[in-house]
Parts: sequence; structure tokens; C-alpha cells
Amino acid sequence: MNNPVIHTKKLSIVQDNKTILQNVDIELHEAELTYLIGKVGSGKTSLIKTLYADLPIGSGGAGVNNFELENLSPKNIPFLRRTIGIVFQDFKLLIDRNVHQNLQFVLEATGWKDIEKINHRIKEVLHEVDLEVKEFKMPNELSGGEQQRVVIARALLNQPPLILADEPTGNLDPESSNQIMQILKAITRKGSCVLVATHQYNLIKQFPGRVLRIQDNQIDEIDVDEI
Repeated sequence: MNNPVIHTKKLSIVQDNKTILQNVDIELHEAELTYLIGKVGSGKTSLIKTLYADLPIGSGGAGVNNFELENLSPKNIPFLRRTIGIVFQDFKLLIDRNVHQNLQFVLEATGWKDIEKINHRIKEVLHEVDLEVKEFKMPNELSGGEQQRVVIARALLNQPPLILADEPTGNLDPESSNQIMQILKAITRKGSCVLVATHQYNLIKQFPGRVLRIQDNQIDEIDVDEI
């Protein structure tokens, strides 16, 4: 099997002198869909933030896309994040720019300069999320589900090997939630590793994958039937 996209060894996360997670040993590989579950406040978001270097490691080690987080210098954090697509629950779209401009902003910020290639890549990712006809709409002209699909398109722009999705369906209706999960499942079929923090267990049973459960500051892999 190829090197894991994510690996941790006795990882601990501490915030405000409180241990959030301890002794975490996990490995996630390409083309895997993995769910992260646990009670509100159990540490799901803290783990995701640690994986994209928004929170420091307390102790132990962690690697993401061949970046070792415990030794990662601040100047290399942007390079790590270019290998990760991040999908937030609250969209974080630029409300004064249309869909095309939101995506163009990210490409230009990550070094793309050729406008033809930029336009082509934008059309490619919008096709992946079935939003070609919304390319020049403003965020407030889109439904919640459509905005989340734009967020996924944004996450896919630089073809990252890893997608981190923190409650991506938390604010959506069931039909939109199903569309989002279909897209995320399709992304794994193209080879990316997708980690989804969620409390919507019905989606896990509908779109099966590995399940990591946070309980009592620990992470264990469980079977879908144990949910």
C-alpha cells in the first residue's frame, strides 16, 4: 500500500491546558472515505484543525501529505495547505464576488497566472459539482446546497490528495446533504482521501466508509453497525 495520506503516532492535542485527544494512532490512505464521529465538543474540529496546522501538536507525531507536523516551520504551513482541500460548514465564500471570481481568487493566490488555464480549471471543478450554469452567480443567489458545492469546487482547484470536511452537511436539507455526499464519494473514486467530521449517522449508512469514533479523548475505529 502507498504511504498514508495521514498518519499519527501517539498524537495528543491540548487546548487551554485541557487535553482534547491523546495517544491517537491512525492511518488514512488515498481513495478512502473516512468519517470522524463523536459528541459535540469531543475534539472532531480540533483534530481537523491540527491536520491543517491551525492548532499545534501537544505531543507525539503526525504526518499529512509527507509534511511532518511536529517539525513544520511556519513558513511551510502554506505549502502544506496547498495539498489539502478544506470544506467548512459555514461556506466562507467571498460575498462580494461571484462564483467564478471566488474560484479565480484561490487559483491566483496559489500561483496560477495563465488566465486561459484558470478559466479552464474553474469550468472543470464546476462540472465536477454540477454547477456550470451558476458560474457567474453571486453567493446570495445560490441555495445553501449550491454554496456548499462551490466550497467543494474551491477545495478541488489544486487537485489535493486530501479533503478535510468539517460538518459539510450540518446546515443542509436531506436532499442537499445527499448531493454533497455523492460528490465527496466520487472524489474518493478519483483517488483522493476524504475525511468527514459529521454527526449525521444516516449519511454514514447511506454512503459507507471507515468510521473513527472519538470517545473519552481517544479515537477508535468502529464498524458502521456499531453506530
